[in-house]
Amino acid sequence: EGKGQIWLSDVKCKGTEASLAECEAKPWGDNICNHVEDASVECSGNTRPGPVRLVGGPNRCAGRVEVLHEEQWGSVCHDNWDLNDAQVVCKQLGCGDAVLAPIGAKFGRGSDTIWLDDVNCTGVEAALSECLARPWGDHNCYHGEDASAVCSGNPSVLPLFQPCVRVSSQS
Repeated sequence: EGKGQIWLSDVKCKGTEASLAECEAKPWGDNICNHVEDASVECSGNTRPGPVRLVGGPNRCAGRVEVLHEEQWGSVCHDNWDLNDAQVVCKQLGCGDAVLAPIGAKFGRGSDTIWLDDVNCTGVEAALSECLARPWGDHNCYHGEDASAVCSGNPSVLPLFQPCVRVSSQS
């Protein structure tokens, strides 16, 4: 229960308003309520970007994707993993654009919890925690399916993934 003045009563929002002040309600401070009637809300998403890192690669801009949740680092499953998902990770880390989105534990298998599965980013999100995905810890994969990212922030890692090209000179 709150204390002090009750400012809003009989609030009716459509859901498209930018703030409660735009919703239909009695005039501010006009109510016959008491604090046992205080309203509350529980939001479904993580409202602040959770830490993310790339491990097992040659530098901080290439490796297996790990996210911090409930004070524990864990992997991301490669189901639906693509360049848009890797783009969000690279951007969040300040590592430039995504160049590759390797799957199949390309940078080694994680050993802790698998936190995210079925990640589906559009590529414009500011953090991986803003992308659509299964609930935290809900997955149907194993560490052989850990997702990775290679970012343009360090182009020296690109030769690891370039196909071999045979150059021959004609005499």
